[in-house]
Amino acid sequence: MRIAIDAMGGDFGPEPIIEGVIKALKIKDFTPYLVGDEKIIKPLVPKNLHDKVRFINSEDYIRMEESATEALKRKQSTIYKSIELLRNGEVDAVVSAGHSGATMSLATLRIGRIKGIKRPAIVTFMPNIKKTYTLLLDVGANVDCDAENLYQFGLMGEVYAKVVLNKDDVTIGLLSNGEEESKGNAVTKEAFKLLKEKFDNFHGNVEGNDIFKGTVDVVVTDGFIGNIVLKASEGAAETIGKLIKEEIKSSGLLQKIGALLLRPVFKGLKKVTDYAEYGGAPLLGVNGCVIIAHGKSNSKAIKNAIFQAVKYIENDVTNKIKESLKVH
Repeated sequence: MRIAIDAMGGDFGPEPIIEGVIKALKIKDFTPYLVGDEKIIKPLVPKNLHDKVRFINSEDYIRMEESATEALKRKQSTIYKSIELLRNGEVDAVVSAGHSGATMSLATLRIGRIKGIKRPAIVTFMPNIKKTYTLLLDVGANVDCDAENLYQFGLMGEVYAKVVLNKDDVTIGLLSNGEEESKGNAVTKEAFKLLKEKFDNFHGNVEGNDIFKGTVDVVVTDGFIGNIVLKASEGAAETIGKLIKEEIKSSGLLQKIGALLLRPVFKGLKKVTDYAEYGGAPLLGVNGCVIIAHGKSNSKAIKNAIFQAVKYIENDVTNKIKESLKVH
């Protein structure tokens, strides 16, 4: 299994990315193709691992503040070279913590979409009270969507949920401002009819709190709303964590002892809400495996993003989406 890794694009430089690759190599058998400035990245890889790694030299990368369209012109950049490796069949997947817009644009234009899929979507994992995850898509690939886009997000989300949640009876919900069929805007009302017609496992409309209740396995929305939900949730989790810490610091001795006793609970909570636990979000709908990792990814997040790619490849998700299109 060959995985191209954009070694330069993350917020913290190549160190956590290379460290994540090394951690992944200790657990999984795969060949990483590290795409980056060889003078910088090669010394970060222990010499005993050099025979397990391929180095693809690229001294250019797309900065976060640059336009996504820059990536189309910069053919020597790390993400362009990574996507080209996948396009040419030299690797089986791409993992990037770099500019997500650049990754999406290049994946869509250079690799292409699965035949029949109008737009790709980014799927992410939201923690719920059932101690599992609710899959949410789209979370940023498409700001404006029509009803057919939302239906196709449901189709792709269903396929991927079966793989990552390891269950056959996944349920699908449509994010709206109320659970009644009459709620929503013109697009969601039309999408409701389409999802209801096409899926036996369509639950109906769900509200924002249903994501965290685990009411359904897959929640469908457009990329504008999905991205706001994702960022607001990350912000809320971070704020709650900080408030708890501040409260403990300013509390009395008995409360501090109580907090020490509850430390395993807090650790469990952090684990569930930490994006590093799942690592990356697949771009579903392109004709290959592309995993978009958080720009602020640490080594653990990169390791788990690689594992996402491995799971995607092992379960042949792209072909399963193609088959699902025929069925629906």
